[in-house]
Amino acid sequence: MLQAWLGSRGLILLVGLLVALSTGRSVTDLVANWDVQHFIGVAEHGYLRDPKTMAFFPGWPLVLRAGMALGVAPTVTGVALSLVLSLVAAAALVRMGGPWAAVGWLFAPVAVFTAVPYTESAFCAAAFWAWQRASADRWGSAALLTALACTTRVSGLFLVGALAVMVLTWPGLDVPGRVRRWAWLLLPTAVLAGYVVYLWTLTGSWTAWSDAQAAGWARGFHWPWESALNTWPVIRGDYVDHPDWTWVFRGEAVSMLMGLVVTGWCLSRRMWAEASWVGVQVLAFSVSYWWFSVNRAVLLWFPLWLMFAHLVSVEPKRPAAQALRHTVLVGWLLLSGLATLVWTWLFTTGQWSS
Repeated sequence: MLQAWLGSRGLILLVGLLVALSTGRSVTDLVANWDVQHFIGVAEHGYLRDPKTMAFFPGWPLVLRAGMALGVAPTVTGVALSLVLSLVAAAALVRMGGPWAAVGWLFAPVAVFTAVPYTESAFCAAAFWAWQRASADRWGSAALLTALACTTRVSGLFLVGALAVMVLTWPGLDVPGRVRRWAWLLLPTAVLAGYVVYLWTLTGSWTAWSDAQAAGWARGFHWPWESALNTWPVIRGDYVDHPDWTWVFRGEAVSMLMGLVVTGWCLSRRMWAEASWVGVQVLAFSVSYWWFSVNRAVLLWFPLWLMFAHLVSVEPKRPAAQALRHTVLVGWLLLSGLATLVWTWLFTTGQWSS
């Protein structure tokens, strides 16, 4: 796993160096694109200067602000922590699904978001270990880790719900045992509620978070068929003013399909909690204006990487099937590595990358 972490981070670093040499972009220009600017803005000025930034939870900006108080640039703090926490998250995947689960995640096409000042590494490190601890019936530590995850992304809400489903479907538990475990989830729920109350104190609105999402990223409610119809023109290439959108949005469609596949796989194996974790997120993405940021969400879907590890670990009996499995595995590694390079190039050059 450590070799995979070093190799995947090395690929991202290599692309960054090539972009810097060929374009003259500084390190800050390479890693501080898109949402990173919002995180830094909140860290420096809070939420009131730009109300749209209320769409971003405060945990990550607070970490960047702490680094600034120590005289460390927010981009340096963000990159350093993302790199370390990506290793922490990968270690949780090894514990849950073996080395191949970590390899799949580390070499995901959008792995660049686990090496720049985004929240993916921080959330996954907390959420993956929270799931592992809950699966081991260690609900105190699971609740603390889930609470940490809830400080960084609204995805923490889905994590709390999926853990509640885990308790509900836990075999052999009596009612008091389920209630005790559910009670632990009040801690991360309080974190989510605390952010809502905090935004209310700033704005007087209980819907400040969703209003910010709608104002900044067109995330108002739409029926799934409307969302699909709004996405189709971008996939088709009709947005000629934004040619870089086409392939990224095609990736969004593939990611949506993958979410459905993973949900179905979990259901077929009676992994009810894991199915709810992925399925609810797919549903949430399907009722936005269009399919948006799903590519990055696949990093959060640890059941996807457990499924990948399971498929890789199946050893065919026939020599021909073994050769085919080896070819497919090598082909996947090459394609995923290539996609990692392309996605890193998109992000570091400042182009739209989900």
